[in-house]
Amino acid sequence: MTTNQAPSVPELDRDALRRAIQAEYRVVAEAPEHGFHFHTGRPLARLLGYDAQWLEGIPETAIESFAGTGNPFSLGELAAGSRVVDVGCGAGIDSLIAAKMVGPTGRVVGVDMTPAMLAKARRAGQEAGLANVSFRAGFGEALPVLDGWADVVISNGVLNLMPDKAAALAEMARVLKPGGRLQIGDILVEKAVPGGARRKIDLWTG
Repeated sequence: MTTNQAPSVPELDRDALRRAIQAEYRVVAEAPEHGFHFHTGRPLARLLGYDAQWLEGIPETAIESFAGTGNPFSLGELAAGSRVVDVGCGAGIDSLIAAKMVGPTGRVVGVDMTPAMLAKARRAGQEAGLANVSFRAGFGEALPVLDGWADVVISNGVLNLMPDKAAALAEMARVLKPGGRLQIGDILVEKAVPGGARRKIDLWTG
């Protein structure tokens, strides 16, 4: 017998988790040369199959703080004129690539909760001269985007950091137009994580 019951949400202090994630990714933004337990920057982009042409014209400041886990563009390049939301945009590399793909008639909105990453993304957008991209502060579970605004929602290495994945996916669905497309690059575990481990914030952040 199958059910439509949503997966359980771990019992943990979400505010504390968000603060821990913000602290970690502030370092990725401000000191990308620091060295982390995950890959970053241009070597990571190559590892994930990013086309070198996508990175042309993208400021190195955005590339150096790239910390994704997949390649959302491997699921399909974006059509000219499309509206795109990038959930957890970080320093803006995927948002800027998307802005180049959709062209001047398209629009891209990057959303992130880490102030240092948003500041870096905004500077990179200005440096790249891309007037069709903007960056907003917000959480994946409460996107600052109108209902049905987007043709495509992209996200890279962010959903795994959200305890309530059903809520996050519902938000992505809310901002998508009917028939819109979701392109996520992320990580999965192959077996269930014990309840005790799911409540440890340091394991969520790495």
